[in-house]
Amino acid sequence: MKQIIFTTDAPAPIGPYSQAVLANGFLYVSGQIAINPATGELDLSSLKAETGQVMRNLNALLLEAGFGFEHVVKTNIFLSDMSLFAEVNEIYGSYFSKDFPARETVAVKGLPKGVNVEISAIAFKG
Repeated sequence: MKQIIFTTDAPAPIGPYSQAVLANGFLYVSGQIAINPATGELDLSSLKAETGQVMRNLNALLLEAGFGFEHVVKTNIFLSDMSLFAEVNEIYGSYFSKDFPARETVAVKGLPKGVNVEISAIAFKG
């Protein structure tokens, strides 16, 4: 059985997908970009601000489903350029304290709306 997770504290989907889906103790969170859900605007003022907004969007979806970053078992980080890795990694890492999730980080040719960072996550609470 699956449950669709939705919150107004994260950006609304802009296509035929859900913000997150809970299934058998796993929470699958769709890729998040730096859209501020309160304004609908992208925050691309700096890479730090952009990554922070992405992580706040992920947090909102985790919380809506009753999860936290401590439940995240896997993340996927997509960057517009690998030269951004160190700065994104610093902000991303500040949301985890121990038992870090598995992840991959890749550079891709293009991301939605011309952003620099997109992050998706899988969390588990058994």
